[in-house]
Amino acid sequence: MDTRVAVISIIVEQEDAIEELNTLLHEARQYIVGRMGIPYRSKGVSIISIVIDAPQDKISALSGKIGHLKGVSAKTAYSKVITPAEGGTKD
Repeated sequence: MDTRVAVISIIVEQEDAIEELNTLLHEARQYIVGRMGIPYRSKGVSIISIVIDAPQDKISALSGKIGHLKGVSAKTAYSKVITPAEGGTKD
């Protein structure tokens, strides 16, 4: 299956959601290229960026699960970089 490069931007407003968020990210660890987290203490939020290289359905599913966590917002930006599956061809 073809993979795409994307960035999932996450804002955590409720600290009690972090454990469940980390569980979701751990389950997707094979696709995660990098992660950056910034605690914005004066505003009481955490901002996290996840770079992911995965099939589009996996990216969408992860972003959706993250966005459904209480006190968490997530948006995904997709690149045009698509890597064909082994044996496949790039259109």
